[in-house]
Parts: sequence; structure tokens; C-alpha cells
Amino acid sequence: MPFHELRLANGLQIIAEQSPGMHSVAVGFFVRTGSRDETPAVSGVSHFLEHMAFKGTARHSADDVNRVFDELGAKYNASTSEEQTIFYAAVLPEYLPKTLDLLADILRPQLRQDDFDMEKKVILEEIGMYEDQPSHTAYETGMQTHFAGHSLGSSVLGSSASVAALSSEQMRDYHQERYAAGNIVLVAAGNFDWDELRSLAEAACGSWPAGEPPRPIPEAHPQGGVTVVPKDNCQQQHVMQLAAAPPADHPLRHAAELLSVIVGDDTGSRFFWNLVDPGYAESADLGYNEFDGSGAYFCYMTCPPEETETNLQRIQEAYDDVNRNGVSETELKQARSKVLSRIVLRSERPMGRLGSLGMNWLYRKEYCTVADDLKAFKAVTVEDIRKLLELYPLKQQTTVAVGPLKTLSVPK
Repeated sequence: MPFHELRLANGLQIIAEQSPGMHSVAVGFFVRTGSRDETPAVSGVSHFLEHMAFKGTARHSADDVNRVFDELGAKYNASTSEEQTIFYAAVLPEYLPKTLDLLADILRPQLRQDDFDMEKKVILEEIGMYEDQPSHTAYETGMQTHFAGHSLGSSVLGSSASVAALSSEQMRDYHQERYAAGNIVLVAAGNFDWDELRSLAEAACGSWPAGEPPRPIPEAHPQGGVTVVPKDNCQQQHVMQLAAAPPADHPLRHAAELLSVIVGDDTGSRFFWNLVDPGYAESADLGYNEFDGSGAYFCYMTCPPEETETNLQRIQEAYDDVNRNGVSETELKQARSKVLSRIVLRSERPMGRLGSLGMNWLYRKEYCTVADDLKAFKAVTVEDIRKLLELYPLKQQTTVAVGPLKTLSVPK
């Protein structure tokens, strides 16, 4: 699978992995911008701007955008997170020219005032919808509490107040700064011709303004704490817990991923056997999220309110055991098999490779083949897990509980 890398004169990076045996091609623009790059005055603008990209350009109306994607049979979408906004599509190889042209075009939206005013209502409705979801409230409150005073604590959606106050001029200024060519990576994976892709990118993106806005990435030092958000209409208690974990460029990040599978995967993990299988909790899982400069373990549990404190004690006992005794070779082998299978299965689709290629490049400026990824996880040892736990032990550092409870006691 040949790999290609190129930087246009304006700073736009292009990375591409060819797989001639595939029957499709996936292409996407990875913009290094998200909620952590916003000031409080424009909180939510990255997500709002993602919506506005589909509302029309100088060459395509909003109807044109959707119609052309549909005519091409594209599987397309966009997403915004704390650290990136991604626009992507997967199509048959013969439709790559039109697809790339359209994706590039929507990254330069008109941002018309009428469209802005209309879409603002949609965003405000979306915020209200998510506020009704206990899991979203737990995540948002958890991030804001855990990363208080740090840029990662900024809400992706923003608040109703911040979005309502946002102006189209503020969005244009944000777009001009954060959508500069040097802050964007064009990624392609699957069946395509490299020379054609390069020519298409030059034609579609070569005139974009240059620039590479900075992003400070100090490691967060969370203070932790317990926050209870009463919701009387909930039948279950939703608990989100965060704790410090390795940042995206840390050599033990693969160990952190495997540890999260051992302790909190949805099947066969310690949480599964100790909480879910016996019926104490409806769900209980542990995940690892990498960010620029910081990382976090995320524990999420849902259970009957009266079982919450007892279940948190069970979680603490699991943490204490892992922190004190580490993990076994058998557990590591099982977790490794799960992760390796997921990597391979994801890589068999160009869209799956697109995400891996883009995120690796955004965070570490490195190209990793599937074989490289497999090798990295195979190399993790029980001793690596122990080193990880010495630096980033599992703990109930930041806790947010959403549901019927009014108070909550968390084990120390």
C-alpha cells in the first residue's frame, strides 16, 4: 500500500494511502480546530460552522450540496469535537474528482446572514435536545469540571446563551483564522490515482489562504471533585468519571488503550464480570481518550439509583486491585486480541483507514501502516501496564452523577 505525502505552497498537507484492491475511495479534510480553540465569546462556533458548511457556497446552493453528494452515491458527513472538525465522503473511484471538488468547496462557505439566522435556530434546538439526554449532560459536565480552567473544558456545542449571542461576523473571523490552509490535512485512502489526487487538490485548494494558527497544549492538572445533577424524570443514575491519562504523543498510550479494555470493555472485562453480568449495573465501561497535551480515562456507568454508591465501591475495589497488582498475562493477551481484531476489521474499509490516517497525522505527524499499529500493540507488556499505572493510576478523580439522586458519596 503506497503512501504519499505532499505539502502545497499554501501549507495544505496531503497524505494518502493507496489500496488498489479496494473498490472505493474515502477522502476527507481534517481541520485542526474544535471547541478548545474557541474563546468564551464564540463558544460553540466550530460546531455551528460545521453546519454552515452545508448551507451553500459561491458555486453550490445548500440543495446543490446534498443533491450532488446523493447523485454520486456518496456516504458523507462531518463531525466536530474538542480538537478537530472533519468533512469526509466515501465514493466509487470514478467519482473522486467531483467529490473532492465539492468537499473542498464547502470548506469555503458563503456564511449568508439568512442561512446563519436559520441555522442558529437549528443549533439551539439541538442544544436543547442534548440537554434532555442524561448521558450527554454527564459527559459535558464531566469535561467542564475535570478540565476546569483548561481549554479542553470548553463545550463542543456551546451554550444556548453563547450560540444565541454569536454573530456571523464572529464566525467569519473564526473561519478566516482556523480554516487557513496550513491548519488542514487532506487525507485519502483506498483506490485512487495519486497523480490525479494531487492535481485535483492543487486545483481545488491551491488558492486557499496560507496560515497555521497556534494551539497551546499544556497538560491539564485536574483538581477533581463530585458534581450531582438531579433529574427527577430519570429512572436510572448516570455516572461519568474522569481521571488523568497519557496525552496523544505519550509512549504508553497503547498500554492505556489495552488497560481500558482489560478493566472496562463491554464484554469480558473486570467491570463486565463484577458489575454488569451479576446485574448490579446496566452498563459499566472504561475508555481511554487521547488529546493534544493531555489524556483521560472515562468511566461511564448506569444503574438503579439505590445501587450507585455500592457500585462505585465495586469500581474502586477494581481500581485498587489493578493499581496494586497490575494485570495478568492472560488478561493482556485477551485485550490485545480484541484490539488487533478491531484494527484489522476497521482497516478493511477505506473509511476506516481514513480515520486512522488522519488522526495519527493530526496528533503525531506520523504515518502508521496497519502492520505498524499491530506491532505497537503486540509490543505492550505487563511491565508497560505497571509503568503506566505508576504514572497514571486508575482513580475516581472527577465524578458527575445525573439522575434521581440529590447527593452522592464517592470512595476515596
